[in-house]
Amino acid sequence: MRSLIVLARLLDYPTRELQQAATEMHSVIADEDHLSHPQRVALYGWIRRIASSDLLDLQADYVALFDKGRSTSLLLFEHVHGESRDRGQAMVDLLDQYRQAGFELSARELPDYLPVFLEYLSTRDETDIARQLSDIAHILGLLAARLRERESDYALVPTALLAMLGADTAIEEHAEAVKKEARDDTPAALDAVWEEEAVRFNATSDEDCALQSATGRRRAELKHQTQADVPIRIIPPTVNAAPGH
Repeated sequence: MRSLIVLARLLDYPTRELQQAATEMHSVIADEDHLSHPQRVALYGWIRRIASSDLLDLQADYVALFDKGRSTSLLLFEHVHGESRDRGQAMVDLLDQYRQAGFELSARELPDYLPVFLEYLSTRDETDIARQLSDIAHILGLLAARLRERESDYALVPTALLAMLGADTAIEEHAEAVKKEARDDTPAALDAVWEEEAVRFNATSDEDCALQSATGRRRAELKHQTQADVPIRIIPPTVNAAPGH
């Protein structure tokens, strides 16, 4: 399902390649029968805004939205397990699932990064796609509600995924609670996190920080080994460097 690749790229760190792929992404979304006409029109508008906006502004907005605080994290298991040990085991299990399907991750990408998960699903059959998206519907609903509260175009991706499942109500289930949430991306909230977490000044901690950031976890080379001749990316893998931690 090529539309899942487009949705994955729209959730990823903005690059010049993303902007240049606007026409192709528009065409893929136009052929997606699982989305209503108004939903496709909304995605068309967002794609046009990406193509016409200043790249540095897009990148700054992305970092501000996804790289500060955890409430809008694109790491699926962070919403379920936080930083507990259960998250580590869940990622090991997901990696094993990828490998059994013939996929390998490179560039030290985290397996629960939502764009990577969507690329993996894009080569599965529709029954499997529906089953696995249903498993994370509650996360998608919460993420969509939080992004809508911040009036972000990025809300269109989880909204579209839920629409494909016929699970649009998952967003409204979280809407009231999200309105009452305290923002975790304010200077005061970020300072509180820094005070609570121990800082290790060594090479390993530097690597961990980069990996956890939006910069470090983006753009995995997700490859289908059994279909090496079939490209699963619309956008070339080359990316621009982004501000790290």
